[in-house]
Parts: sequence; C-alpha cells; structure tokens
Amino acid sequence: MKEYSLHSEIKSLYSLPGDRFEVRVGNYIVDILRGEMAIEVQTKNFSALKGKLRVLACRNPVRLVYPLPERKWIAHVNKDGAVTKRRRSPRRGSLADVFRELVMIPEMPREGNFSLEVLLIDEEEVRCADGRGSWRRRGVSIRDRRLLRVNSRVLFRGRDDYLRLLPSCLVEPFTNRELALSASIPLGSAQQITYCLRKSGILRAVGTRGRALAFQRAQGAP
Repeated sequence: MKEYSLHSEIKSLYSLPGDRFEVRVGNYIVDILRGEMAIEVQTKNFSALKGKLRVLACRNPVRLVYPLPERKWIAHVNKDGAVTKRRRSPRRGSLADVFRELVMIPEMPREGNFSLEVLLIDEEEVRCADGRGSWRRRGVSIRDRRLLRVNSRVLFRGRDDYLRLLPSCLVEPFTNRELALSASIPLGSAQQITYCLRKSGILRAVGTRGRALAFQRAQGAP
C-alpha cells in the first residue's frame, strides 16, 4: 500500500527520545520500538495488521496509533503539483468512526498487551484528476494525505476506556438503534461498536427486543 506523508508525520510527532525506528521484532518490522513496546502507526486498513498484532502481543506490549480525520481539507492539484483549488470537506469525523477499522480486528481489545491510541486530527487530502483513481472518484487519484494538526488524543487500554463511549443516559440492556439515538451516530456505527465490544468480551447479547438484539456489559470482562 502507498505510504502517504501522514504516516511519517505521525511517526515523527509520536516519537520520544530513545525510541528506535523500523526495528525487527521476531519476524516483523515495527514502526517504533519504545523499550519493550512495539508501536504501529496505521492510517487505514487494520486488517493488514491482523496477524502481526496478534503475534507481537504474545510477547510485547503493542500500541496501535490511528490518526482519525476530524476535519478534512481537500486540495486539488494539476499534473505538475500546483494547487488549483482547495476546500473544506463538509463531513466531520468522530471517535465512533474508529470502529469502521476496528471491526477488522475486533478481538484485539481483549489482549492484555494491546492498546489503541486514536489521534483526532485535521488533515489535508491532495487529489489529482490524472485518470488513475478509482471509478468512485471518476479517475481522480489521492496523491497524498498530510497532517495539519492534532486536536486531541484518546487512549484505549482496557474495558473501561471502551465503555466510556456509551452515553451515560443509555439504559441497559440497549439495542443498536437506542445506542445510535442516544449517541447521535448512524445506526451502522452503533452496529460496528456493539460488534467489536461483543467480540472483545466487553458487551454481551442478553436477548431481543422485537427483532433487535439487546446488549449489556459483560460481567468480568477484561
């Protein structure tokens, strides 16, 4: 997969004195090794790391760092790289969006050695109408993704960190639709959240309400 500027910018921003970069741990090369902790920066496609994270977590603390665009600017460039126009995307990202990726590795939160840090960022996406992009973008390709700023950071290390995503007004047991309404998120996002938290043993299904599954916190969850 193409590595955009965003990946190297996050690595540089996240690093601390004493960190080592591109280090072999077992059969894998990790982005950053901080003491015994293996740190992987992934801008999308968690499924590409599924096997790697599982193996690394058997022997090392592992942290997955994910920059999530909260606000995005789109810059259009010509074939020479000159900016022809720039606009702000109307879509605003939220923390719930991380579950679009986490559904690819839904069991990882139950691993004691695993943690996930989400960086909510402002990002610039550089596009070019060069005919090489996907049909969805009508041939417009994404030339680069760039970090503009980090707005906030959220660290998930255990059960309670994930459960904080559930609104305090949400009464258990709850359905996906009730979660979506109380959190003001799309139904699809609510379904992704409950899927991941069930797979990781943080939530459990406790029956149905009509045709919908109902969920509550699992006792003794990790």
